Amino acid sequence: MSIPTHRPVTRIDAKVAAVKAEGRPALVTFVTAGDPDYDTSLQILKALPKAGADIVEFGMPFSDPMAEGPPIQAATLRALKAGQTMARTLDMVRAFRAEDDATPIVLMGYYNPIYSYGVDRFLADAKAAGVDGLIIVDLPPEEDEELCLPALAAGVSFIRLATPTTDDRRLPAVLANTSGFVYYVSITGITGAGSADPTRVAEAVARIKRHTDLPVMVGFGVKTPAQAAAIGAAADGVVVGSALVNVVRDSLDGEGRATAGTVEAVAGLVRALAEGVRSARPVAAE
Repeated sequence: MSIPTHRPVTRIDAKVAAVKAEGRPALVTFVTAGDPDYDTSLQILKALPKAGADIVEFGMPFSDPMAEGPPIQAATLRALKAGQTMARTLDMVRAFRAEDDATPIVLMGYYNPIYSYGVDRFLADAKAAGVDGLIIVDLPPEEDEELCLPALAAGVSFIRLATPTTDDRRLPAVLANTSGFVYYVSITGITGAGSADPTRVAEAVARIKRHTDLPVMVGFGVKTPAQAAAIGAAADGVVVGSALVNVVRDSLDGEGRATAGTVEAVAGLVRALAEGVRSARPVAAE
């Protein structure tokens, strides 16, 4: 398969460069598409950049989210119950792009829904909708022919996860076809469990950067503005997901439906997190 060797500057590249020029890490926010319903989820998606998110990870609901903790599992079930599908997720991205052509959107999830949709059809529709990248947690580098290489050929970044157990022998394989950025999972285990250790994160980011020029975004275990600032001191970006999903959950009524305060509850935490990353020590120039 032919992969472009000289690709154009992407929204991810442009945003990372702009944030670096400000001397701060990026704030990457994760929410689940369709949680708690289509209309509220779209309002949340549109509110994220306005509240200070630099990059949005949009979770693709799947019935068996094996790497997720209880908060994101529950969000996925809420979205599926409300009728969220892959087509509706892409519709939401398209609606977002009608108003915002600068904020990168990365779809995150599992391979099964993409396989069911059809890889070629999915990539064509995702690119047309305005998707910038993919994070597919259950496709290792050995399966790059399945989706990674076709995505790169279609002009969609394929973002790989590195973990505390990804040693120096494994890293080159993980990084081989990665583009956009590297997502460093700061703790072992499922999402929403534990807290990240800033010292260990700094060491891990430095080790990864010895293998790649790509920016390194750090997620898992970041819940508060103070934690975002601490992790952002060494990372190119900080990813917050479970904390935002929990805010959605806590804003719902007794029947699990959105309330008048749902969107603002999410936006309020994003504003606080954005202040946190802006207070982080500037990332050293490479």
